Amino acid sequence: MDVEFTKMHGLGNDFVLINGLTRPVNLSRDQIRLVADRRFGVGCDQVLLLKPAETQGADVRFQIYNANGREVEQCGNGARCVGQYLWQRGLVNADPIALETIDGLVTLYRQGDGQVKVNMGIPRLNPGEIPMLAKCCANGYVLKVGDQKVQISAVSMGNPHAVIQVDDAETAPVNSLGPLIAQHEVFPNGANVGFMQVIDASHIRVRVWERGVGETLACGTGACAAAVTGRLLSLVNEEVDVALPGGHLQISWKGGSEPVWMTGPATQVFEGRITL
Repeated sequence: MDVEFTKMHGLGNDFVLINGLTRPVNLSRDQIRLVADRRFGVGCDQVLLLKPAETQGADVRFQIYNANGREVEQCGNGARCVGQYLWQRGLVNADPIALETIDGLVTLYRQGDGQVKVNMGIPRLNPGEIPMLAKCCANGYVLKVGDQKVQISAVSMGNPHAVIQVDDAETAPVNSLGPLIAQHEVFPNGANVGFMQVIDASHIRVRVWERGVGETLACGTGACAAAVTGRLLSLVNEEVDVALPGGHLQISWKGGSEPVWMTGPATQVFEGRITL
């Protein structure tokens, strides 16, 4: 089977986007892992599969698969790339675009200079909605990880995140502590793990270990989760610039039951075909 694809990225968080809108495309977990493999396939953090919408009010459905082949709930950088792909090819002329995911709808607004603004929805803090095994909702939790205790915050942006405040994101133990928390028993579905350094009330630095992928150059939902955490801890303003290894995202959250807004770029790299 030959599959056409488009390689895209949002601040270095890269994707293989496959258009299944007019021709049904169904990939096995092994095929997804092959596409994502950086030596034997195309190479990416996530595979994004477009399908006709199934929900009233949605323009397109998109399914998100991590490099390990597992489908996940949400991807902010991927959503921006899907929006650019649809607009550039005239596949959807609407602005905004409503994307359907397994977690619900995401709304995209076209901005100038290749930027896309995304309504990421209301952050979920209740442990049962993250999901996280905890007796009650709190701004902070203590996890026992090996011989150490780690202070985290937890939030869902459609997918589960643990956020750890650090003094220096550059030297944070992302590759050692990240995978341990990502698969900690307190998170039944696993979690993405963000390491957040507060520069000042308008600027933070974040590195993210993504479950099923590893550290990525950028994580849109991770940037949102960090900004939400910073607001809940009274460390940052309503609008914050989030510096990730691959570049910057602008995140805004008024708090409470208001949605989180994310603005950032989406870039096409090349198109191709792979035989599976």
